[in-house]
Amino acid sequence: TYQKSLSQITLKYMNNRAYSKFHNSSNFSLSVAFPTDDDDKIVGGYTCEAHSVPYQVSLNSGYHFCGGSLISDQWVVSAAHCYKSRMKVGLGAHNIEVLEGNEQFIKAAKIIVHPKYNRKTLDNDIMLIKLDPPATLNNQVAAIPLPTRCAAAGTQCLISGWGNTKSSGSSFPELLQCLEAPIPKHDVPGLPEGGKDSCQVVALVDSGGPVVCNGQLQGIVSWAMACALKGKPGVYTKVCNYLSWIQKTIADN
Repeated sequence: TYQKSLSQITLKYMNNRAYSKFHNSSNFSLSVAFPTDDDDKIVGGYTCEAHSVPYQVSLNSGYHFCGGSLISDQWVVSAAHCYKSRMKVGLGAHNIEVLEGNEQFIKAAKIIVHPKYNRKTLDNDIMLIKLDPPATLNNQVAAIPLPTRCAAAGTQCLISGWGNTKSSGSSFPELLQCLEAPIPKHDVPGLPEGGKDSCQVVALVDSGGPVVCNGQLQGIVSWAMACALKGKPGVYTKVCNYLSWIQKTIADN
């Protein structure tokens, strides 16, 4: 069965020089609106319709510790900072606290971190996981297409996960949470708004999860300076910049 990790993590606050890099060719931030109250979901989000995000996976090592995205019956993409030497991948879940009968739990046969991943700056925060055996695709488990091009500013995107739902304190939902937000039109992170974000700094359980725009996987939840606070947006690995690496890695393995 799934168990949620209540362990909290701390990401180092970066210096101003590093912070100025975050909206670069490998990352993007998402513009978010400030809610009127804390509605106890992914901060500013809502409970997803059951099995409406069939590409969402859970990385599990006795407990759920990160999200990920199924991109084929045999491959998952997630954030490199979610790496563990041994893990299983859970697919088809909506309520992470109980077995609903739709789940598949598959061993991670290979875990391949991007060769230029930097633990200190979280540059190139992407990894691939090979499943053995392959997943059985059905209405509850389906792959999300990789992007054909980078998403334009203003594109509305969907983020999902089981992460902390409060901007202060901790509240971990049983049901998969969704959040919609557009890619901003500016090039510098540090938005005046706050309130909506995927809260992977307070709790690791949203890290590695999908950012889907127009039905394509455009982002991987990477990190944020703070959890859904004004001026401190989430940062997401830009998948379109890694298509060649993804395709070559899959072909070679």
